[in-house]
Amino acid sequence: MTSSPTQGIKTVLHPVSDLAKAKEVYAALLGVQPQADAPYYVGFEAAGQHIGLVPGGGPQGMASPVTYWHVPDIEAKLAEVIAAGATVKEPVHDVGGGRLVATFTDPDGNVLGLLQDR
Repeated sequence: MTSSPTQGIKTVLHPVSDLAKAKEVYAALLGVQPQADAPYYVGFEAAGQHIGLVPGGGPQGMASPVTYWHVPDIEAKLAEVIAAGATVKEPVHDVGGGRLVATFTDPDGNVLGLLQDR
């Protein structure tokens, strides 16, 4: 049905109000220490997934967790979901290291993300 498949949900970002406390909880939950640990972002790699903690929802203003579907062609997949009725929230942009992300809302306002590593 679509020409650009997904590789599944591999990244979930969670907005947190207290980064230090959240880091302890997620380390206990996942059984690993963070691989990225900065005042603006803490990231864990566990069981093939990336779990990120974003203090205050970050510049995106996240109010709830956002799941990121990994795709081989982010522009094509974003165009497909827009054609199907989604609305762009954050257009495709590079967040560093060649990683491209975008977010969109479904018809009920749920925020979903797309991620492409180059």
